[in-house]
Amino acid sequence: MKKAALNFSRIFVGILFIFSGLIKANDPLGFGYKLQEYFEVFHMPFLSGMATGIAILLCVFEIVLGALLLFGFWRKQVTTGLLVVIIFFTFLTFVSAAFKVVTSCGCFGDAIPLTPWQSFSKDLVLLAMIVYLFKNRDRIHPVTENARWQSALFAIVLTFSLMFSQFTYSRLPVLDFLPYKVGASLPDLMKIPAGAPPDEYLIMYNMKNKETGETKVMSDKDYLKTEIWKDDNWEIIGDPESKLIKKGYEPKIKDLQITDASGTDYTKELIENPYYNLVIVAYNLKDSNEEGIAKLNALALNATEQFNIRSIMLTSSSAQDADAYSKKMKLFSEVFYADAVPLKSMVRANPGVLLLKNGVVINKWHYNNVPSFDELTKMYFAK
Repeated sequence: MKKAALNFSRIFVGILFIFSGLIKANDPLGFGYKLQEYFEVFHMPFLSGMATGIAILLCVFEIVLGALLLFGFWRKQVTTGLLVVIIFFTFLTFVSAAFKVVTSCGCFGDAIPLTPWQSFSKDLVLLAMIVYLFKNRDRIHPVTENARWQSALFAIVLTFSLMFSQFTYSRLPVLDFLPYKVGASLPDLMKIPAGAPPDEYLIMYNMKNKETGETKVMSDKDYLKTEIWKDDNWEIIGDPESKLIKKGYEPKIKDLQITDASGTDYTKELIENPYYNLVIVAYNLKDSNEEGIAKLNALALNATEQFNIRSIMLTSSSAQDADAYSKKMKLFSEVFYADAVPLKSMVRANPGVLLLKNGVVINKWHYNNVPSFDELTKMYFAK
């Protein structure tokens, strides 16, 4: 039984760490955005500029620790590393849950969203299993005693995890779990279907008894049910408050609003364009790759001149900064504005580009691997 429990814990923890690391390594930029939230909460903004690099290192660390645990190599160092990591993350998820500072932990990226309490519960289970592994580390046997094989397998896992993280960072996630993925209809994802349940609220009254000074909080339902309103000794203090008791249907895209510099809403017009249109996304123009911007600008110019394809740029930078940047880079595309959060979800690149038609994401690319104009013409425009 002890051997079975040890093997189960080792396999479960090892696979879970590898899975968690791979899911986040699939989208290191997104994991970096999540780390920036934590850095702000813990008043460490100086780390925000290194968030993506730290994210990649953490992903690699998780994958390597999980693999070495499965292999049974260097059991003392590996179980100690696992224990340090899980204690740190258990503390982090507890703080997030208890103080409601980060609403989603990012443990499994956007593939499996967990609330902070769910993540904390998961970490408690892992903590118990890793403590058990740490106490019984001398009974963990490696799959091979050959030092060369151990070093070779370690090198393979480390190299793969580093290369995979770098590939997804310099391209796009291999698996896209965000609502703006290829094939998604943006207008449909922004709508609330007919008959979908709405949010449910209770109206809360602050009550005070004039004679005794007693106070209580009552819902509107209890207020009517108890008929307390008939008692002249009770009065409502202040304004009633709305309390959400049940969340209704929430569209997958709920925060996208596209405006021009004057604030006029162009969301519907741009998103529901029935023809091909290129949407260049550069959520932060100051940090955007200028070579990438130049490449996409040339692409937009050719597409418009030869096929009358509308091209726009979306940014969360200020209109003043965007105007100066547009003049500097001689941008051809129309510039519109949106919040940084949806723009970061649209494409994990700064800049990146989406090809839309009738509101459907036909394809999207990182600036590093955007096809040439001739390739796009052959694949899409000339058909």
